[in-house]
Amino acid sequence: MGLFARLLGRRETGGTGGTGEAADGGGTPTVDPAFGDADLARLRSFAGVGAWPAARAVLDTAADQDDLTLMVSVLADVTGAEVAVGRALDETPDDPLLRLVQGARHVSWAWEARTGARAQYVGEDQWKLFHQRLESAEEHLYRAAELDPELLGPWYFLQISGRGASLDQVAARHRFEAALRRRPGHVASHRQRLQQLCEKWSGSHEQMHSFARRSMLAAPEGSPLGQLVARAHLEHWLSLPAGEDAAYIGRPQVREELHEAADRSVRHPDYVRGRDWPVAHNEFAMAFALAGQPAAAHLLFTEIGDLVTELPWAYWGDPVETFLRTRKQSARH
Repeated sequence: MGLFARLLGRRETGGTGGTGEAADGGGTPTVDPAFGDADLARLRSFAGVGAWPAARAVLDTAADQDDLTLMVSVLADVTGAEVAVGRALDETPDDPLLRLVQGARHVSWAWEARTGARAQYVGEDQWKLFHQRLESAEEHLYRAAELDPELLGPWYFLQISGRGASLDQVAARHRFEAALRRRPGHVASHRQRLQQLCEKWSGSHEQMHSFARRSMLAAPEGSPLGQLVARAHLEHWLSLPAGEDAAYIGRPQVREELHEAADRSVRHPDYVRGRDWPVAHNEFAMAFALAGQPAAAHLLFTEIGDLVTELPWAYWGDPVETFLRTRKQSARH
């Protein structure tokens, strides 16, 4: 399970009820951590075999700070990447990119120690290692920010490490604002802020929905920030017990808000797909399917093809089986 699936949590179920049968394609898709992007796939491959110079060459092709931060987040989920990066840091300890990558990797590494289990099932030794790695991550990230104050990445990953360390809401907001000073429309930072405002992270449904809608409306039409509305409704749905969850997401107001958000983002003619575009499309597809809007979901599934993402489907159990089942059901209407 990837870093963000562990961070967000997933619905505990006894099974998915999925058939594993591919509905639209000839084969069964798999979760691709590289989102079907060739550069991200190469980056993961190089990191996986400890080829830091080759991985660095891919990172150096980043179009901007937003792109670089995404690349680093994908690299950070590669098990063992910290070893080669650590060796490189021994040689050049004042390289801000190395510090950023190692800090990001240590955030993910911390969650590998904690696992995705509920808090009451996490052992004392796991908690200790979790916090040790988070502390190490923050040291690397703050050093990267000090070495290169223009870097966006440290402030993005500090939002994630802060949530793991139960940082208070004021300090968490400061980290989010620091990221936005470097990249005002950074979608991934807005996603992290939305998580921070979730009820399960000491926020509230009202705060979460308000933030999502304000962010969407403040951005120009065609901005990817509309996906925050879909994510907020999925988070609200996830927090409710069986029965109440379906009643909530099937409300006419929720449906209207999902359509408005899609019209301002993934369905807008000015929408530009980033490397991780399948994230927003999968979220809207699941939200529309749950809200009883199969035609809207089907159109998104057609665009997605087999580029299934771990979230939001992992909220139900096995992400591929759930994706396939929902795609098939949506195509029937």
